[in-house]
Amino acid sequence: MPNLKPSIPYHSRRNNERRHDQANEQIEKFYEIFKEMSFEISFTDALMLMPKFASTLKALIGNKEKLSEMGRTPMDEHCSAVILNKFPKKLGDLGKFLIPCEFPRNG
Repeated sequence: MPNLKPSIPYHSRRNNERRHDQANEQIEKFYEIFKEMSFEISFTDALMLMPKFASTLKALIGNKEKLSEMGRTPMDEHCSAVILNKFPKKLGDLGKFLIPCEFPRNG
């Protein structure tokens, strides 16, 4: 006797609804994470950095499956220096230098 298993009508609609619900949950998670973000930078620095971060924000919004991997990362002075391009000034060129090395002779 064949296995008569009832099929779910409109199963593709159910899958689409499930994907839609999952996408909505991820968007809500993104907005919760986004609301908790804070940076201590001057207003002029923020205005100058806006074009640089626009593509990053678009990528975050467009890449929904990785939103759950995002977490809260505390920023120290090294991270803020990288973001704001405020690195210490180079002290000077050291000039020429030699690296001693020896090659064995075949013989």
